[in-house]
Amino acid sequence: MAQDFESNGARITNSATTIVTADSDDAIVGLRFANILTTTDTLDVFITDAGDSNNARYLIKGVSVPASSSIEVVQGGSKIVMQNGDVLKAQSGTANGFDCWVSRVDAISE
Repeated sequence: MAQDFESNGARITNSATTIVTADSDDAIVGLRFANILTTTDTLDVFITDAGDSNNARYLIKGVSVPASSSIEVVQGGSKIVMQNGDVLKAQSGTANGFDCWVSRVDAISE
């Protein structure tokens, strides 16, 4: 069975910004954030559980990213599996501090 690769971007603000909502069993295979400011900013990236939207599990929390730099959260062959209804979110320390690009496999074979 062929895999369905998807990608999308988001502008990350200083409130929790939804990047991806899993619509099946999905795998995040790439996740990069670029600080688009002229100053250092902080970044949180987390997944909320489909069964409990208040239950956040952090991938990174409070990471300082220098001005005009980027951070790759998922890289080097690693993967993050998301169950149907899980939501990948990020939050910047400053309004509109980061651009994000995510690459994922939609509907992983079971």
